[in-house]
Amino acid sequence: MSTVSTVNGGISFWYADRGTPLAREPLPGDGTADVCIVGGGYTGLWTAYYLKKAVPFLNITVLEATFCGYGASGRNGGWLYNGIAGRDRYAKLHGHEAAVRLQQAMNDTVAEVVRVASEEGIDADIHQGGVLEVAYTPAQLARLKDFHSVEIAFGETDRVLRGARETAERVNVTGAVGSTWTPHGARLHPVRLVTGLAATVEALGVTIHESTPVTAIEPKHARTPYGTVRAPYILRCTEGFTANLKGHKRTWLPMNSSMIATEPLPRSVWDAIGWEGRETLGDMAHAYMYAQRTADDRIALGGRGVPYRYGSATDNDGRTQPATIEALRDILVRLFPVAAGVRVDHAWSGVLGVPRDWCATVTLDRSTGLGWAGGYVGSGVATTNLAARTLRDLIQQDSGQSGPTELTTLPWVGHKVRKWEPEPFRWLGVHGMYAAYRAADRRELTSPRPGTDPIAKAADRLAGRR
Repeated sequence: MSTVSTVNGGISFWYADRGTPLAREPLPGDGTADVCIVGGGYTGLWTAYYLKKAVPFLNITVLEATFCGYGASGRNGGWLYNGIAGRDRYAKLHGHEAAVRLQQAMNDTVAEVVRVASEEGIDADIHQGGVLEVAYTPAQLARLKDFHSVEIAFGETDRVLRGARETAERVNVTGAVGSTWTPHGARLHPVRLVTGLAATVEALGVTIHESTPVTAIEPKHARTPYGTVRAPYILRCTEGFTANLKGHKRTWLPMNSSMIATEPLPRSVWDAIGWEGRETLGDMAHAYMYAQRTADDRIALGGRGVPYRYGSATDNDGRTQPATIEALRDILVRLFPVAAGVRVDHAWSGVLGVPRDWCATVTLDRSTGLGWAGGYVGSGVATTNLAARTLRDLIQQDSGQSGPTELTTLPWVGHKVRKWEPEPFRWLGVHGMYAAYRAADRRELTSPRPGTDPIAKAADRLAGRR
């Protein structure tokens, strides 16, 4: 499978059919708003949507550095699913029942995104096939069974555990010995969702200024090279690009993730693979992969390539190192040997936000009017929607329009976490962690033992994930 003809970068494959959009007009000068949202990705646009629907007279301005969907919202794997970063930690901090409520809110969020897309006429290629996560080593199978039991304990009673034969009947992953499936998931086209959402909020009367980087966020002020927007509420919705803001270099680490998309596969290949249910597909490796069968019958598959750039740097156009493309291709062929001869049409990368304790959060500081949401650790396609509805409720509560709601009392609201270490410790730690995870995965591939490799356990402790 040659990569000579692979389009590398260009933001992502998801822009290939329509091209990157023309940017809206930048901020023309100083301005005012009732709510100023910094960031035109899913979090910012969903927040604008729910605020405007709740209070139509609100003057809402969205400021986006490049164009809506330039970041993770336009580069992700298209997994609309019910995972949320930090749930287990929230159970320890706030009790099991509080974490169950958070999980139930995430389960409901999948259906909420599907509902709004249908109601607003956003064609995002959504297919509700659920999420299938497979195991193909004894160690992975042991983790999968533990994971399945834990999810049921958090209220997901409709989750299904499958053996090797049942798994192969769904998706024929080579060597798969088991899987777990949840109905709370869907495949979608990320860019069609974000561009449709941007058009929807604009039609509702929200002002969007693109090509407008915000250089500093202060109480009641969002400063840009073109002027300052003043508003009682300034909401930071910048996820993996948060490190670009003044004073936030160590707030959330911009973790890099990479993807490839194959050419459309012929019927003969799909007959061998199956995947007729078009579930989103993941595995139980430590350096895990994520994949979907696209609407036009490609396989889009992602994982960690170069996990982190020194100094919390972010890329410009999604260009990916050739070694990463080859590594992702190797994963594809290991899972589906029948795909060994197909072409990789596109490769790209992007950053996602990772807090030091790996917990997603949503917060409104009532003393300053500053709010933020993010740190989704790669689970943002659905979590952004829950975060946006929570920010809406927090603002309405703060402005006296309502009291506490079910969402404002969820355990992730107001969560505080320490900053990441300074360089070079940040770079050394992240690269060391993923080197350990990859080493553990290699060892588990050849080990008959069901236990998790000790190297991975050590990496978990280093990362602060355990």
